[in-house]
Amino acid sequence: MAERIAFRGLTPSEVAKHDMKDYVNMITSRERRTIKRNGLEYRKLIAKVEAHIAAKSAKSIKTTIREAVILPQWIGLKFEVHNGKEWKPVFITANMLGHRLGQYSHTTKRVIHSDPGIRATRGSKFLAMK
Repeated sequence: MAERIAFRGLTPSEVAKHDMKDYVNMITSRERRTIKRNGLEYRKLIAKVEAHIAAKSAKSIKTTIREAVILPQWIGLKFEVHNGKEWKPVFITANMLGHRLGQYSHTTKRVIHSDPGIRATRGSKFLAMK
């Protein structure tokens, strides 16, 4: 069965029809506070995204603002979020609404350990070197 993509029971097109006040009431209080108290950096990002939408550019939007809450107008846009070392591509879908950009650009890699080296354990102390 196909997955139904929805935000709070609404399809992406229905969410896009709502104005910002209705959307703010649908998200959690922490994200609501972030949007209401949007600082200078966050306002600059919103203005940058609006200019990008108006220009209908296909390029991705680069940002270091990992704490930005994803808005309904951003569905279908591609961001490049900085994780401290490199720019990670993030394509916005309806499932991401109400979350933050930084949640989709991980700052650490998965650690995969290999076998222990020579003299790494007490039992390997008696192994021949060659």
